[in-house]
Amino acid sequence: MERTEEHGLTCVVADDHPVVADAVRAVLTGRGVEVVAVANDGDEALELIAQERPLVALVDMGLPGADGAEVARRAARISPETSVIVFTGRSDFAVLTEALDAGARGFVLKEAPLPDLVRAIEMVAQGAVYIDPALASLLMDDNRAEQLTPREREILRMIADGLGNEQIGTRMFISPQTVRTHVGRAMQKLEVHSRTEAVAVALRQKLIA
Repeated sequence: MERTEEHGLTCVVADDHPVVADAVRAVLTGRGVEVVAVANDGDEALELIAQERPLVALVDMGLPGADGAEVARRAARISPETSVIVFTGRSDFAVLTEALDAGARGFVLKEAPLPDLVRAIEMVAQGAVYIDPALASLLMDDNRAEQLTPREREILRMIADGLGNEQIGTRMFISPQTVRTHVGRAMQKLEVHSRTEAVAVALRQKLIA
């Protein structure tokens, strides 16, 4: 909570449909989220993210110019403090994994209830990961996650809470390199390609809360 309390929960909204963008801005503003800017394409979104440096950018996956995945990828360089949530009407595995691989910290369907959207923004602003419940099942349909060791589960739980390797190492009295090794093993067991995907799978399997 410290990030949002100290700086205020700020957000850039990017959607190429003005009606959708305005509706989202109205809902977020009514829930206490400060929408600092609205963009209609990916390039404008990146300019506004660089200028405003919001805690969260809510970005449509299908934006003209730079799409949602590209915005997430480039935002990490131009405004590291900004976490990107991809907002889309497409509920397929390829879109989800593309966004996660690009560095998005959240993935929300446009059909999701508005309280879920606000919750996603609040969680991601605090450093956590949010995957729409309707999509989490796409990441894994079996029980491979049961192979995780208690330490691997604990580390994934800390990653979900927004901690980095050094912070996790300090808490667990191990080196950052050892943390990376555990994360790598967890990713291999879960057959995923990023830390965010690993966290999403663990959340889906209810191994972490």
